Amino acid sequence: MEVLRPQLVRIGGRIYRKNPIQEQTYQHEEEDEDFYQGFVECAEEPCDAYEVVQTQQGFRCTVKAPSLLYKHIVGKRGDTRKKLEVETKTSISIPKPGQEGEIVITGQHRSGVISARTRIDVLLLTFRRKQPFTHFLAFFLNEVEVQERFLKFQEEVLEKCSMDHGVDSTIFQNPKKLHLTIGMLVLLSEQEIQQTCEMLQQCKEEFIDDISGGKPLEVEMAGIEYMNDDPGMVDVLYAKVHMKDGSNRLQELVDRVLERFQASGLIVKEWNSVKLHATVMNTLFRKDPNAEGRYNLYTADGKYIFKERESFDGRNILKLFENFCFGTLKLNSIHISQRFTVDSFGNYASCGQVDFS
Repeated sequence: MEVLRPQLVRIGGRIYRKNPIQEQTYQHEEEDEDFYQGFVECAEEPCDAYEVVQTQQGFRCTVKAPSLLYKHIVGKRGDTRKKLEVETKTSISIPKPGQEGEIVITGQHRSGVISARTRIDVLLLTFRRKQPFTHFLAFFLNEVEVQERFLKFQEEVLEKCSMDHGVDSTIFQNPKKLHLTIGMLVLLSEQEIQQTCEMLQQCKEEFIDDISGGKPLEVEMAGIEYMNDDPGMVDVLYAKVHMKDGSNRLQELVDRVLERFQASGLIVKEWNSVKLHATVMNTLFRKDPNAEGRYNLYTADGKYIFKERESFDGRNILKLFENFCFGTLKLNSIHISQRFTVDSFGNYASCGQVDFS
């Protein structure tokens, strides 16, 4: 990272510079990772983004965080917390591992409490981004008609294109898990799941009802396309999803949901718009039927895993099935789906949903 071009981190509507980090790996202490951000500068002082309460002893501020992230504030042997306390002249109380609660910062000076809070927020944000995705917002596309048409598509592709390089039955999606993803989530506690449910309900009240008219959105799942730029070396083939009436309402709805969740911090901003697609073939399935696209390529501490993929030649499939129709659907619910789970119908388990009608 260049000193003159440090990474910027947005927290609570304010922008901070994040200095280069120094990480050490201990062979026998991987779980108790020590990590300290160093000095984090605020664009202006004083900072009014935090609620700091004056007490008889000085000043006090609390931070809500899932217990899974406490260890990153404590650090190995408590070193991170000690360094924070010394440099900001504060005292930081952290709940015991496994116990939900609040991190409490106290100090004689308001500026020190604010500085400690800022640094803790950067630590929490950094390590939250290193967590694997746990949930995702999605429409289910697994109506019976669509599943039957998908199986017909698979049968015909294998019948007509099985001689093409890399094409076999292992790379097809499970028809019971057909879905349209709006955004990926990291939810580390029941409270965060509840917060996501409440956010979805707010979206419904503020704009989903207006866009949908209080009725299911009638869509067509038809036509296929590939993700990369070489049809002869394809890793992901997907079906396109669009409104039957030709309107842009589905795109508008999902983009506004994405924007709202990005603004809240529940979804990290990667894209400005949702790509409306339903994956039907993915080469990651070849070795792992439970793989979930590119979101399955990171370890729990956020390190990238290289998975060798054998691409397939999709040219004949694209030519023969360019306009294949998988059927029509009525989208009536956005689900908070949990990754790597299966419900009684073979679909992803849903932790919550909002219905249009």
